[in-house]
Amino acid sequence: MTRKKWPAEVEEKLKNLPTNPGVYLYRNEKEKVIYVGKAKNLRNRVRSYFQSSRNLDRKTQRLVKQIRRIDTILVDSEVEALILEANLIKEHKPRYNVFLRDDKSYPYIRITKEPFPQVFVTRKIIKDGSKYLGPYTDVKHLRHIMKTVNKIFPIRSCKYYIDDKSIAAGKVKVCLDYHIKRCQGPCEGLVGQEEYQAMIRQVEQFLKGKTRNLITELTEQMEIQAEAMNFEGAARLRDQIQMIESYGFVPQKVVLRDFEDRDVVALAHEDEDACAVVFKIRDGKVIGRQHFYLKGVEEKENTEILQTFLQQYYLNPDECPQQILLPFGLGDQHELLEKWLSESSQQKVELQVPQIGEKRKLVMLCQKNAKFLLDELKIQKFEQKDHISYNVKELQKHLGLKNPPRRIEGFDISNIQGKDAVASMVCFVNGRPKKSEYRIFKIRSKDTPDDFMMMNEAVFRRYKRRLAEKAEMPDLILIDGGKGQLSSAVAALRELDIDPAEQPIVGLAKRLEEVFVPGSSDPIIISKRSSGLKLLQQTRDEAHRFAITHFRKQHKKTTLKSPLDDIPGIGPSRKQKLLKTFGSLKRIKEASQQELQEKGKLPANVAETLFQALQG
Repeated sequence: MTRKKWPAEVEEKLKNLPTNPGVYLYRNEKEKVIYVGKAKNLRNRVRSYFQSSRNLDRKTQRLVKQIRRIDTILVDSEVEALILEANLIKEHKPRYNVFLRDDKSYPYIRITKEPFPQVFVTRKIIKDGSKYLGPYTDVKHLRHIMKTVNKIFPIRSCKYYIDDKSIAAGKVKVCLDYHIKRCQGPCEGLVGQEEYQAMIRQVEQFLKGKTRNLITELTEQMEIQAEAMNFEGAARLRDQIQMIESYGFVPQKVVLRDFEDRDVVALAHEDEDACAVVFKIRDGKVIGRQHFYLKGVEEKENTEILQTFLQQYYLNPDECPQQILLPFGLGDQHELLEKWLSESSQQKVELQVPQIGEKRKLVMLCQKNAKFLLDELKIQKFEQKDHISYNVKELQKHLGLKNPPRRIEGFDISNIQGKDAVASMVCFVNGRPKKSEYRIFKIRSKDTPDDFMMMNEAVFRRYKRRLAEKAEMPDLILIDGGKGQLSSAVAALRELDIDPAEQPIVGLAKRLEEVFVPGSSDPIIISKRSSGLKLLQQTRDEAHRFAITHFRKQHKKTTLKSPLDDIPGIGPSRKQKLLKTFGSLKRIKEASQQELQEKGKLPANVAETLFQALQG
């Protein structure tokens, strides 16, 4: 890849890039932002994309080919670049960046900026000074939270804007909520702004899981009310405390005894899917679990994915605790993220990677949740009729196939010096084994070690029958072996008038994991990290396992076979009686015909047949 290939505007931009920290945006020919990145030195970072494609992964190579314009935004520090990058990714959702899937659809709890605030669930964020808690990825859990909040705190449910003017004008009257003690009647001035705002602060504490401090505060208020002989107010506060303790909206299990606030973050990543999970620990208790599926993660390192998630998740500094536990470090970005989180939340924030103890157990539990949720997502995808798994699409690209290889049939041979030879055929559909389609072929044509001829027979027999049954042919045939085995399989297809140019077939050689195709002496080299190659390896290994299993069964039967098994008149029962009577096969051979008849209690004709067979 040389710089001469790029449009004049890109060439000019590359020559004049500044060395300041900042953010760069790559746009395609339609002016759409396709990638956003940050840099301590914009000149060095941006130019690195255009030097040589040899050090770039395939996804980055595809990105660079599409760049038609480069925009840069200068900032004063690397921390500012980090914040701006996160905001721009959230706004543009570029094709080649990692970002949260459908994060706009997640609901939040909104506390409005009013003299008498409302508290309600919303999916729309309006920048008017309101506070937003969330996002909440579990809607059922969110409903339970709001139901609990409304039972404990007398928050107004009306949508009116209430201030001193509306109260003086008498525009709004108290509703049923006031009469059933669900509202304090701010619409008619029955509660002051200061008292109502204090309650809203308590609601916020409760929603953030700060129940220990809240109960302490309410207990102090209850004692003050009791001393002032306001027993009705004290009883109301007592009921609130009891409800907070009993109506915990999540299991209130103490997991850490230091009662510090912290988040536990874990990540599971496979192919084009990733899932991040956050355990929120407040006052030493797990008060909630959030999970987010991520886009744009294919061919990305886990450190980059986790870093980008943390940038987007903690854009709202109110949600950031003083300690965040991670499954692994973030390399050279670790200290930068700590600095940004500390500055934005106005408190010292530590990113910690625990190695032992209770904290490590929490991280591993969070990791287990992330893996489970990712597996759940992949199962949901697999069950969709039109879904093609990522590894199948990757394999299609590597092999240049017209159609995605949704159905792959893989062959392997197992034998010892040609003896008891079997061929296995396994079937993978959409990247997963379909064991009901597995087949075993007992090799008939050869009793000498000729793997090529055995492979030819297995492939011929398989597809001769498929043609006769008018059954579907596979999207790809995989042969375990190199050019020799592949050539034998291709010869079998040609005998059946199947054109290898129309029926995709490849060989996978074990030594260097090289992929051979018909008509080419040079192998296709696929990256060892490719999920497409891993699918081929999985198919090959499964065919080998299946062949070995059946070969061992067959070989065991052969080696345990007795000369008595093929003699007419000697069945399993007589065989057992003879061995028990004479003690061994050797003594049976040494016995006379008369001894076999009398001692072995055999009919005369059977004794004669046995004697002649053993003596011959």
